[in-house]
Amino acid sequence: MNEKKQLWKGIAIGFAVTLVVIQAVMFCNSLLKSRVREEKQVNLTDEAVQEKLTEIEGLMNDYFLDELDEEQIETWLYKGAVAGLGDPYAAYYTVEEYQSLLDSTNGSYCGIGVEISQNINTGIVTVARVFEDGPAMEAGLRPGDILYKVGDAEVTGMDLTMVVSQIKGEENTKVLISVAREGEEDYLEFQVERRTIEIQTVGSAMLEDQIGYISITSFDDVTTDQFMKALDELETQGIKGLIVDLRGNGGGLVSSVCAILDRLLPEGLIVYTEDKYGNREEETSDAEHYFDKPLAVLVNGNSASASEIFAGAIKDYGIGTLVGTKTYGKGIVQKIYPLHDGTAVKLTVSKYYTPKGNNIHEIGIEPDVEIDLEEALKKEVVVPLGEDNQVQKALEVLRPEIEKQ
Repeated sequence: MNEKKQLWKGIAIGFAVTLVVIQAVMFCNSLLKSRVREEKQVNLTDEAVQEKLTEIEGLMNDYFLDELDEEQIETWLYKGAVAGLGDPYAAYYTVEEYQSLLDSTNGSYCGIGVEISQNINTGIVTVARVFEDGPAMEAGLRPGDILYKVGDAEVTGMDLTMVVSQIKGEENTKVLISVAREGEEDYLEFQVERRTIEIQTVGSAMLEDQIGYISITSFDDVTTDQFMKALDELETQGIKGLIVDLRGNGGGLVSSVCAILDRLLPEGLIVYTEDKYGNREEETSDAEHYFDKPLAVLVNGNSASASEIFAGAIKDYGIGTLVGTKTYGKGIVQKIYPLHDGTAVKLTVSKYYTPKGNNIHEIGIEPDVEIDLEEALKKEVVVPLGEDNQVQKALEVLRPEIEKQ
């Protein structure tokens, strides 16, 4: 009887201690959120702020020479508030800009057939990719061209999504693109027709020695299905190894890259994020699928964000070899919050970490085999795989692994 009493007493004490611990954790978490809010809180409805805005409003109404555009002023009030965060990835989107952003990930849009990237330090916008047989290619734009103007607007330093929305427009209309090109003294101008661009984010081929090749240009809504179809077709043809090409892939949807990694990785952690309160969210792969053949992943300085989630997971699990140059180094996550009037705000809300706990923001991921693309190939719109020295190096890496199988 005494033993039973002691047992139940121990259970009761253990349960009580557990409750105390849970309550303490909840209290600490609540306290942390409270302290963060107290320290970081923004108050744009403060009486002094409203008084100053009213004063500025009066001065504009009384003294500004030209006609006032109330809608434009209001828009830039919101844009300015978000810009005040000092975060180059944060943005306020008008209704039109937000819709353009949604269109860019849903399978098709009216544009000129380019992918652009931006140097986060200089604000310089560069053509990263020109779609084969698209309007931009027909007009003469090339990878590496630096965008100076879209129409009459200078785009250096402009939010990248806004640059994209300036390029897009109604089908069969034209947009003036001004670029700086290495070797040219003056800016080059191109009148480029906007057309419906079908987003084919995945390309595939069977290379020599039964090695499959899949390129992913961005991680959009359509990418997962396109990748699965490409991989299934290659496996039906009997691939002995695989090259996944993420060069120039600036990222996209975390859900898309995680779905693809679930097909390749063994069971376990894919990536996790932590917000300002220390809250952790994990994405995992199950045991249903696992790619068990030799794998190489091509990366470069324009492989960013979701591409780095892909590269980081492959590297941490040791199931593939990274070939190319160091990745961009964007290890933070943005979330878009739609507002009641059809506009939206994008904010940086968390950091992401590779399965081994590495945050690569402003660091990047070093390749296992470092090799740069030959200079003569960097400005070619289309580089044949047989002439691509980075692809050839990946083949060289995979051959010995295939022979071991």
